[in-house]
Amino acid sequence: MKYALPLLLVSSLTLGSTHHGSHPTSEPGRPGPEPSRKPPSERALDTYPKNPAIDALNYAFALTLSDETDVISGEATIDLRFLEAGIEEVRLDLIEEKPDGTGMRVRGVAGADGPLEFEHREDALFISLAPPVEAGERRRVTVAYEGVPATGLIIGPNKHGDRTFFSDNWPNKARNWLPTIDHPYDKAASELIVTAPAHYQVISNGLLIEETDLLDGTRRSHWKQSVPIATWLYSLGVARFAVQTVDFFRGIPIQTWVYAQDRDAGFHDFAVPTKQAMEFYEDMVGPYSYEKLANVQSNSVGGGMEAATAIFYGDASVTGERDVRWRNVIIHEVAHQWFGNSVTEYDWDDIWLSEGFATYFTLLFIEHQYGRDEFIERLKVSRDRIRDFMAVNPDYRVVHDNLSDMGLVTSGPGTYQKGSWTLHMLRGVVGEDAFWTGIQAYYREFRDGSATTADFRRAMEEASGLDLRTFFDQWLYRGGWLEYEGGWSYDAAAGAIHVDIRQTQDERYTFRMPVEIAIHLPPDGPLERGVHGATRPPRFEVIDVEGREGRFTIPVPAEPLDVVFDPNTWLLMDAAFERR
Repeated sequence: MKYALPLLLVSSLTLGSTHHGSHPTSEPGRPGPEPSRKPPSERALDTYPKNPAIDALNYAFALTLSDETDVISGEATIDLRFLEAGIEEVRLDLIEEKPDGTGMRVRGVAGADGPLEFEHREDALFISLAPPVEAGERRRVTVAYEGVPATGLIIGPNKHGDRTFFSDNWPNKARNWLPTIDHPYDKAASELIVTAPAHYQVISNGLLIEETDLLDGTRRSHWKQSVPIATWLYSLGVARFAVQTVDFFRGIPIQTWVYAQDRDAGFHDFAVPTKQAMEFYEDMVGPYSYEKLANVQSNSVGGGMEAATAIFYGDASVTGERDVRWRNVIIHEVAHQWFGNSVTEYDWDDIWLSEGFATYFTLLFIEHQYGRDEFIERLKVSRDRIRDFMAVNPDYRVVHDNLSDMGLVTSGPGTYQKGSWTLHMLRGVVGEDAFWTGIQAYYREFRDGSATTADFRRAMEEASGLDLRTFFDQWLYRGGWLEYEGGWSYDAAAGAIHVDIRQTQDERYTFRMPVEIAIHLPPDGPLERGVHGATRPPRFEVIDVEGREGRFTIPVPAEPLDVVFDPNTWLLMDAAFERR
């Protein structure tokens, strides 16, 4: 497939000397007895009280669920590694019991040598360590607790009126029912051991390693997730399910879990396009990290939720008609298994590394599977949504700054669509080969770990040889919407066209971008005419629009039939461009 903005035409963005952040040397976390953690090249900042010297390696949650009450009883066993000596306290996120009866009560905390002192205040659990730890030491703590989750775990009827239990941890709601370091910077392996009435089936992350019917009418289900993931990706679904193993991808099972009443329609809907998307992302990005992939009907989300290995889709997702909207949700959530789940943003401020990537990689799969016309059409729809959003929020930045309100983690078009378009423009700027080389290098380096925007920029700079500081700053760290006004005229005496362009958006925001134009020349001889008229291919030129306005003179052999501004839809902009 040929693209019209090759690498050799983008030197306009190589401004200044190449600058890179510090380059981490250790490998990202991997499953195993001693997973290592590598800090991103530049640490993003938010208001969450991070402690990078404490590394959660594994959570094992034993939960008891009942039909008689919404109270859950839990015991969380947490394996911790301490990277510095002298640490005397561990902080875990856990919502306290509230006056309305929701929240968790901690019954006790213990270590290997017995009970540990703790305080549960300000929706956090502070556990005293005795004696203080040595650097590199590992310890295990166990927290016994119970309560009614206010959110995070949704207990109630599904669309058929059946009682169900479904997690909804996005973005930081796991703390409502699980004691964790509830932030994406610290990823860990996990286990979920659920005891529930035997008429339920249980789905969670990873692989099912035990399912036992007990003598008291309950069933014990033990799921184990061996690859480290962020806490908002932990999943639990408890319902009367119809379950199907649809296919295998490299020996990895692809499953469908839908309400028993929706068996036929659900098995039909979720049969595609999961495997095709997995094949594409593995070929183009890198290996799939996990042990299974399940598509799960749920009542805890409206659209899709990309929980690692067990993707949740809303009650209404099952139609029996393979609706295109839901098809695209499946593609998006599968893309998240690579971006967001495996490579996770180190900080909420960089959420576009999850949502912008999954949105654009959905379009890339559509381009691959369904054709470029649908790809371009969806890009244009996305562009229109961004325009409308920016008209109301002109200063919105894709990368946040010290985000404190979790309700503002994402903004719809400002995060998903603009993040996606930033990747699309980057692909045009660096060229096809460098784009995919950079994507693959970024995934390879941060797979199963965490990354920042600075890490991604470094990967793309190393792949392309370009200094991308200007590009990243203007599209991710600043607001504004790009608007061009201009046109072209033919100068017969000079044998050239003159292209005049000026930026008309708010003067606070001036962009520097290479812009492609297509010059349509008349046919050169009878052999270039077909039944539909001239067949001479357009001539493509790239102009460097620097500053608010510019004039460009381009020699041509004859008077053009037309000159088209951004003919291949590479720029996020509005443009009024005509012959003058």
